[in-house]
Amino acid sequence: MRIAVLGNYPPRKCGIATFTENLVNSILKASHIHRLELEIEVIAMNDGDKDYEYPAIVTKTIQDQKREEYIKMAEYVNKGNFDLCLVQHEYGIYGGESGLLLLSFLQELKVPVAATLHTILTRPSFHQREILKKIAEYADRLIVMNSMAIGFLAEIYDVPRHKVVHIQHGVPDFSNFHTDEVTIPEDWNGKTTMLTFGLLGRSKGIETVIRAMPEIISKHPDIQYVILGKTHPHVLRHVGEEYREFLQNLAKELKVEKHVQFLNKYLSEEDLMNYLLAADIYVTPYLNKAQITSGTLSYAVSGGCAVISTPYWHAEELLAEGRGRLFDFNDYKALSEIVIDLMDHPDEMEKLKKKAFDYGLTISWPRIGYQYFQTFANINPKYQTLKISPLTENEFQMPDFSLSHLERLTDDNGIVQHAVGCIANYKTGYCLDDNSRALIVSTMAYHRFMEERYYPLIYRYLAFLMYMQNEDGSFKDTLTYLRGIEGEITSDDAHGRAIWALGYLIRFAPCDSFFHISHDLFHKSIGYLDKISHQRGYANTIFGLYHYIKRFPDQERFIKLMEKLADKLVETFNQHKNSKWDWYEPVLTYDNGLIPAALYQVYEITENLKYLKVAEASRKFLESKCLFNGHLTLVGNKEWPNANREKANFAQQPLDALAMIIMYESMWKVTGDKSTLRKLRLSFEWFLGKNDLNLPLFDPETNGCNDGLEEVAVNRNQGAESTISYLMSWLLAEPYLVNNDVKITA
Repeated sequence: MRIAVLGNYPPRKCGIATFTENLVNSILKASHIHRLELEIEVIAMNDGDKDYEYPAIVTKTIQDQKREEYIKMAEYVNKGNFDLCLVQHEYGIYGGESGLLLLSFLQELKVPVAATLHTILTRPSFHQREILKKIAEYADRLIVMNSMAIGFLAEIYDVPRHKVVHIQHGVPDFSNFHTDEVTIPEDWNGKTTMLTFGLLGRSKGIETVIRAMPEIISKHPDIQYVILGKTHPHVLRHVGEEYREFLQNLAKELKVEKHVQFLNKYLSEEDLMNYLLAADIYVTPYLNKAQITSGTLSYAVSGGCAVISTPYWHAEELLAEGRGRLFDFNDYKALSEIVIDLMDHPDEMEKLKKKAFDYGLTISWPRIGYQYFQTFANINPKYQTLKISPLTENEFQMPDFSLSHLERLTDDNGIVQHAVGCIANYKTGYCLDDNSRALIVSTMAYHRFMEERYYPLIYRYLAFLMYMQNEDGSFKDTLTYLRGIEGEITSDDAHGRAIWALGYLIRFAPCDSFFHISHDLFHKSIGYLDKISHQRGYANTIFGLYHYIKRFPDQERFIKLMEKLADKLVETFNQHKNSKWDWYEPVLTYDNGLIPAALYQVYEITENLKYLKVAEASRKFLESKCLFNGHLTLVGNKEWPNANREKANFAQQPLDALAMIIMYESMWKVTGDKSTLRKLRLSFEWFLGKNDLNLPLFDPETNGCNDGLEEVAVNRNQGAESTISYLMSWLLAEPYLVNNDVKITA
């Protein structure tokens, strides 16, 4: 499934931008557990002539006041093989009266549309009412964050109720923000902190809280009120800091300025979570009853604050059943009474906080993303037969993801091949194979977490590949610590893995420069393929071609090249198979799962059953050698097995567990067989101790991975290949194994 998302997006600073980013990430994560691949492109709205340095997921922009750009972007979506367009609707995002220009986009669209409605007015102006009615006509589903909105849409805007879906405003999973990570600001120590955050404007009603402060201070002089957030950009543009200055003057007039703190800054989500977890009481004193949703309120509830609010619509629904306290609009006396009562009865305050926190877990972003994905599958006729149901829960726990050991092994040259324990062994130099793997895993990490801190790693490993490539497209093999060259031509495996890395980066490049460099290196390296003659070289190359074709699906030349390499694998399989041996070579060696995985991927692209048939036969044969007693037991490299000789169980290597995970993920994408995911889990658990030694390969102290299972011990060296194999396995397996709604049975 391919989705275009229209709305604001960071680094633009507004609530809709933050919401859209969180929603996109949560939908991507939820999609991994389904057999359908999901790709998302964001079309970001620019206000006026402003431009922003968007992340790679933002592929297009619209200047809000230019009608022709809306029409042009609709044509782009229509021609871009998109299955659906998700629109974030707030009147102020789009150009024209009340966002009228959005209709120019919607009326040209030929793909199904879902629209998230952030504002639903009960007393709309003519333009507001008619525009929303038109949006409802164009949209296949309207998504609202408050159940009251369903009635409003039906009664005021004549929207059929069956078109409307209620999905709550998502929030971060605060349970994953460990208590020992909470940093209490120094000037909060010894005080009870009451907090309001968000972009400032007169509709926020913050003066109500300041007017309540004298009475609260008289009973509890340790109270402080923190107003956290910058002034809304639109307010700032028209009247500057007038409202903030009014609040500051009011605090001085009431002689409470020492108890009122203004933090004029825009926070990262992690910093915001920290402030919420450090606060005691949260207040939303908003003045508008007709506020259908409030992201700040949702965050405060999920952060476990004791929440007090005026009774606007979202607050009435979210704070029901004892999850918070309400006071009337502008009623500062009632507010002071509630605050004093809570501070007089700390046990009651703690109960309120716990009830809010527990409810917040039910609306965390992973759950919300899953609900959106279900909605999308029900909109597009292509996917309406798709059964999306949660798998059985279990107690599986994934370790935290960290590239710290990878970074320790990496210097200005690239990633060092080997380590003694966790210490880089510079004597062994830097090989093409490991730096290609490192390029893949750092790009995967960026694609998974969308954080620019992975850029320097991608840069380093891509620079290594660029330096090591020869004029004829081949690659040198090894660079010494002093930058000497060892091996003018690398192995088939390593050449193929370089193509794999470049193809993956072409598909998921986080910036244009990375894309163009990887594209040039990729095309140059393809010219050397005629000299490759080994199965793993074919397989690794197929992976690179697969990702290239996913980025450029109309490239018939590369599909034919992929088929040519796949035919060579089928040919070698048929040459070596017999009644006891369904494999591509006369022996089983290393990286075995990659070969069936490559054929699964070729089948996904071509739908030619001969590739699926051989992939299935060889996969079953490999399983007969590697799955015993409910765990993975890999082919050890002490002695390779053949038709007449059993495998050695030691030394088992992490790259073989990774190859099994790649095989199972590739199989899952084309078969949808749930037993595949159980085997994928078993393969990942090999790293965590479900193996022949019952000892983990992953080392939580270093965040590295041990080099292998020996007969009576774990090889405690933590080199590049092993650590990258673990990290790549984590990134591939995590979406299938950890999801608040969908987990794999043992």
